[in-house]
Amino acid sequence: MIRKALAVASLSAALAGCVSLGPKIPDTLLALTAEAAPAAGTGTSGTLASALVVLEPAAEARLAVTRVPVQIDDANLAYLKGTMWVERPSRLFQRLLAETIRARGKRLVIEGDPGAGSHQLAGRLLDMGWDARSRMVVVRYDAVRQSGGKVETRRFESTVPVAEADPRLIGPALNQAANDVARQVADWVG
Repeated sequence: MIRKALAVASLSAALAGCVSLGPKIPDTLLALTAEAAPAAGTGTSGTLASALVVLEPAAEARLAVTRVPVQIDDANLAYLKGTMWVERPSRLFQRLLAETIRARGKRLVIEGDPGAGSHQLAGRLLDMGWDARSRMVVVRYDAVRQSGGKVETRRFESTVPVAEADPRLIGPALNQAANDVARQVADWVG
């Protein structure tokens, strides 16, 4: 009887370490902050037909999560320990693009609704993480600009050196690289 009670108690103790009532909160939560943003009180106006609609980029499964990818080699991927994005990186990048283009003050910029205007910026977020081989943060985006019946594509990329897989270094570097790509795209769309 005592043996049975001890077995039940040790099984309960073992299971207690496996059960979690919620996800473990990571040490670091990352977000993207626009380096160029419109000043408070400024605005633009225009017609819906002339507005630029910035759509959320498509992203493959490794980027469609809130974890930060680490490319180990051509075939192996890991995720940065103790770090997560506050939301999907593609959604964060969409907002960053819109804010950066909006800061130029040249056109009305709308986020989201693909049916809203005849000028659209879409694309695919190809990379937003740390490459362990090159020790670089990489942000790579394939943009698709549609204006009326005309469609143009262009690839944009920015890298920032980061010596080690430390979230305190990788977070700011990702923000820097993403802002660089957003500036390049803003120059392209005008």
